[in-house]
Amino acid sequence: MLVFAHSHHHPWSSISPTIHLLGTCKTSHDLNKLHARLITTGLIKNPDLTTRIVLAFASASSRRPFLAEFARCVFHEHHVSSSGEVKDPFLWNAVIKSHSHGVDPIKALFLLCLMLESGVPVDKFSISLALKACSRLGYVKEGMQIHGLLIKSRTWSDLFLQNCLIGLYIKCGFLGFARQVFDRMPERDSVSYNSMIDGYVKCGLVESAGELFDLMPREKRNLITWNSMIGGYAQRADGVDVAEKLFDEMPEKDLISWNSMIGGYVKHGRIEDAKGLFNVMPRRDVVTWAIMIDGYGKLGLVHVAKTLFDQMPHRDVVAYNSMMSGYVQNRYHMEALEVFNHMEKESHLTPDETSLVIVLSAIAQLGRLSKAIDMHLYIVERQFPLSGKLGVALIDMYSKCGSIQHAMRVFDGIESKSIDHWNAMIGGLAVHGLGESAFDMLLQIERRSIKPDHITFVGVLNACSHSGLVKEGLLCFELMRRKHKIEPRLQHYGCMVDILARSGSIKLAKNLIEGMPIEPNDVIWRTFLTACSHHKEFETGELVAKHLILQGGYNPSSYVLLSNMYASNGMWKDVRRVRTMMKEKKIEKIPGCSWIELDGRVHEFLCR
Repeated sequence: MLVFAHSHHHPWSSISPTIHLLGTCKTSHDLNKLHARLITTGLIKNPDLTTRIVLAFASASSRRPFLAEFARCVFHEHHVSSSGEVKDPFLWNAVIKSHSHGVDPIKALFLLCLMLESGVPVDKFSISLALKACSRLGYVKEGMQIHGLLIKSRTWSDLFLQNCLIGLYIKCGFLGFARQVFDRMPERDSVSYNSMIDGYVKCGLVESAGELFDLMPREKRNLITWNSMIGGYAQRADGVDVAEKLFDEMPEKDLISWNSMIGGYVKHGRIEDAKGLFNVMPRRDVVTWAIMIDGYGKLGLVHVAKTLFDQMPHRDVVAYNSMMSGYVQNRYHMEALEVFNHMEKESHLTPDETSLVIVLSAIAQLGRLSKAIDMHLYIVERQFPLSGKLGVALIDMYSKCGSIQHAMRVFDGIESKSIDHWNAMIGGLAVHGLGESAFDMLLQIERRSIKPDHITFVGVLNACSHSGLVKEGLLCFELMRRKHKIEPRLQHYGCMVDILARSGSIKLAKNLIEGMPIEPNDVIWRTFLTACSHHKEFETGELVAKHLILQGGYNPSSYVLLSNMYASNGMWKDVRRVRTMMKEKKIEKIPGCSWIELDGRVHEFLCR
C-alpha cells in the first residue's frame, strides 16, 4: 500500500509539493514546516522557488506579517547577498511594496537605495512605491530627491509617475509644488485633475478647486471629481447652494454624492432639505442614517432622531454613537447609557473608543461615582488603551463625579501622557479647589519639557482664581505670554480678572479689562461685577451693571447682582425698579442646583 501511494506522489526533493505548500501556509506552524522542507531538500538555494516564495508572501504584510518577514529574509539572503544578484526589478519591487504598504514604510526607501547601489535597473513601479512610502511618512525632502532622480532619468514624462508626485506633494501639504508638477505635465488624465481638486478642497481652497473644475475637460470628469466638489462646497455655509447646483447637474450619483449633500444640509441646520433628499434617495447606508440622526440631535429634536434610529434596518457602532451623542448633547444622560447597554448586550456590537468617550461624558454629567467605577472596570477588562482621548475622558469623569483621588490614580497609571491628560488633571484639580496642586502640575510640565497649550493655562489660572493664589496666577500669566509665546484669549483674561477682583484688587482688574487687546465679553464684565458687589465697590459695580443691561443682555445674573447691590445699600426703590425690569422683559432667575449620591441614587436640590 505504501509503495502504491509513493508511486503516485512526487519525490521528496521535488519542487512541486513545495510550491503547493505555499498556498496552504496560513500560520507560523505552517511556515516552520515549509522552512524545514526548504532546508532539508536543499530547495532554499533554488532561485526560481525563492522568487515564488517572495512573490507569494511579500504581499501578505497586513494580514500575516510573519509571512512577509520570511519572504524578506529569503530575498535578502538568497537574492541580495548571494553572488548571483537578481537584476530583474520585478522581485525587488515586490519586496519594496511589502514595506511601502506595510507597517514600516521607511525600509522601502532603504531598499530603493540598495537597489540603485546594486546596479538593478529602477523602473516606474520602483519609483511609485518609494513615493508611496514618502507620502505615508510625510517625507517631502526624500520625495524631492526621488523627483530629482526622475528628472535625470527617461521616466520623467511618465503620466503615472507625475500623478504619484502630485499625490506626494499634496499629502505632505505642499500644494504649490503639486500645482507646478500639474502645470508642466504634457498630458493630464482624470487622476491628475482629481488629485489637485481633492488637495485644494482638503486645504479649504474650494475656489481654487472650482477654477480647476471649470478648466477640466468635461469628458475627464467622473464621480470622484463631482463628489470632491460637492463635499468641498457643502462644508461651507456660503457654498451649500453651489453644492446643490452641482448635485443637480451630476450625470450620475452614488451614495457618497447623496451623503455629502445631506451632510452639508445637516451641518448648516437645513434639516428639512436634508430630510427631502433622505426621503427620495434610491439607496441608504448606515452613514446616511447616522448623518440624519446626528443632525436631529444637534437641533435638539432627540425624539425624531430616536424614531429614525429605531427605523434603521441595520445599525453599526457609528449609528449607536450618533444616537448616544444626541442624547448627551441634550442632557438625556440616562437615555444615552440605555442605548449603550442595548448596543453592548443586545446588538452584540463591540463599542469603540468614541462610544466609551460618549458614555464617560454622560456619567460625568450625572455625577454617578458608582457607575463611573463600573465603567472604568469595563474599560480595563477589555484592555482599551488610555494613552489617547479615552484616558482624558476617564480623568475628567472621575473629577466631575467628585473623586479626585480616582482621577489621580488613572493619571498616574498612564505611561505615555499627552498634554491633554495633563490638562484634564489640572482641570479636575481646579474644580476641586486644589489650586496649589494644579500650579505644581504646571511646574512638573515645565521640568519635563512638555509643551503646554492655551488649555493648560486656562486650567491653571482657573485653579488659582478658585484658591486665591494671586502671585501664582500672575506668574502663570506671564509664563504663558513671555516664555511660551501664547497670546492670551478671552478665557485667560477672564481668569485673570477673577483672580485680581476676588483678591480685592478692583482697580488692577479694571485696568486689565481696559487694556485688553480684544473686546471683553459679558462674562468678564459679570465676573468683575460680582467682585464689585462682594467688595462693596458700589459706584464701579453700578456702572458695570448698567453697561451690561444697556447692551441688551438677557442674562439674569446682571440684574440680580445690581438688585442685591441696591439692597445692601438700602436703596429699595431701585431694587423694585430692577425687579420690575426683569418682569417686563420676562427674565427669570436661574435656580441654583446641586446633586448628592446616596446609596446608589442621585438626589437633586434646587435653590430659587
